[in-house]
Amino acid sequence: MLDNLDLESLRRRPGVKWARATAAGAVPAWIADMDFPVAEPVRAALVQAVETDLGYPAWDDRPERNPLAEVFAARMSDRYGFAPVPAHVRVFTELIQAVQAVLHVGTAPGDAVAMHTPAYPPFLETLGDMRRRLVPIPVVDSGHGWTFDPDRLAADVARNRCVALILVNPHGPTGRVFTRAELSAVAEIAMRHDLLVVTDEIHADLTYEPHRHTSFAALAPELAARTVTLHSASKAFNLAGLRCCVAHVGDARVRAALDALPPLLLGQPGNLGVLGTQAAWQHGDAWLADVRTVLDRNRRLVADGLPDAVGYHLPEATYLAWLDFRPLGLGPDPAAHLLDRAGVMLSHGPPFGPGGEGFARLNFATGRPILDDILRRLRASCRPRLTPSDLA
Repeated sequence: MLDNLDLESLRRRPGVKWARATAAGAVPAWIADMDFPVAEPVRAALVQAVETDLGYPAWDDRPERNPLAEVFAARMSDRYGFAPVPAHVRVFTELIQAVQAVLHVGTAPGDAVAMHTPAYPPFLETLGDMRRRLVPIPVVDSGHGWTFDPDRLAADVARNRCVALILVNPHGPTGRVFTRAELSAVAEIAMRHDLLVVTDEIHADLTYEPHRHTSFAALAPELAARTVTLHSASKAFNLAGLRCCVAHVGDARVRAALDALPPLLLGQPGNLGVLGTQAAWQHGDAWLADVRTVLDRNRRLVADGLPDAVGYHLPEATYLAWLDFRPLGLGPDPAAHLLDRAGVMLSHGPPFGPGGEGFARLNFATGRPILDDILRRLRASCRPRLTPSDLA
C-alpha cells in the first residue's frame, strides 16, 4: 500500500511539498514530508473529533492537564530508557518555537551556542534572528561515514565561552545516529562548561537497525537536570501540519523562566494536534514499522541509483539523504542545477550552513515508482550530453 501512490493525486495535494514542486513542473524530493497515507489510528482520532466535538478541549494551559505529558513519558521510557518527569513536560506548537522559547529564557543576545553543522536551516536562522553566536561543530566525512571531533568541540566551547549547545540526534542532514561514546564525550564537555543543552530527538523513531538511539538526558541524572529534550510525532508519523511538539524541560532554571511568562504568550497547540500525536504514540507503531521497512529499502535504492561519483553515506536514521555533488562540478548549489536539468526539486545545500556548499538533500519517503523516476532523472541530468529524450 505504501508503494501504491497515485502521482496525479499527489500533484493535487495542497501541502507545500507537492504544491510548490507542481508549480515548478518538477517532482518533489525536498521538504521533510512523507508521501505515505496517514496512519489509520491518527485518521480515526481526527475524524472522530471533527464529527463530534471541535469545542474547547478538556485540557488547558496548565502543564499537568495536558494528556501528552504521561503519554510522552511512557513512550520515552519504553523505547529509549529515559524516564521524563511528566510535570516537567511542556507542549509547544512546533520544535523551532520550543527552541526559540528556551533560548529566549536561557540565553542572552550575544551568547555563543554550539551546534553541529551542516544544520537544519531554521536552527541557523533562529540563532541569527535572536542574535546568538553560532559556534560550529563540523560534521565531516571520514570516508566511512560522518563524524566530529570532541576535542575540537571542547576547545571551541572554551574559547568562545559557549553557554548552550543544540544537539540534533539523529543528526540532520547527515542521518548519523550518535553513539553512546560520542554522546558521553559531549556530556563531559557540557558538564565541565555548565552548558544548557537543547536536544532535538525528533527523528529518533526513524532509526534503522542495528543502530540504537540514545536519549542524551538518559545518560545521567545530572545531565537530565541541564537538558531540554524535544520530541514530536511530526516526522516519524508525518504530522507536521498538526503543529504539536513536546519538551521535557529538565533544567529547573529554564522551567521556572518559561512558567513565569504570560501563560498564552507562546500560544497553544490545537486540540487536533494533541489528539493526533496521542493517537500516533499510543496506537501507531504498527504503521510506523511498515513505514520503516519501506524507508530502509529506499535508502538502499538511493545508494544503488545515484549518478556515478555522487557521495552518499547510508543514513542511520531519517528519510533524508545528504548528497555530495562536488565531484560532478555542479557548483555550490547543485539543487538549482538539478531542478533545471532534471525536473527534480531537492533541498538546497548552502542554507544548511558550513559544510553545505556542493551538497543537496534528497527526501526518499515516497513509493518506489516515484523514487525510481527521481533517481532516473538525476542520472540522466548528470550525463555529459543530455538530450530531451533522456528525461521523456
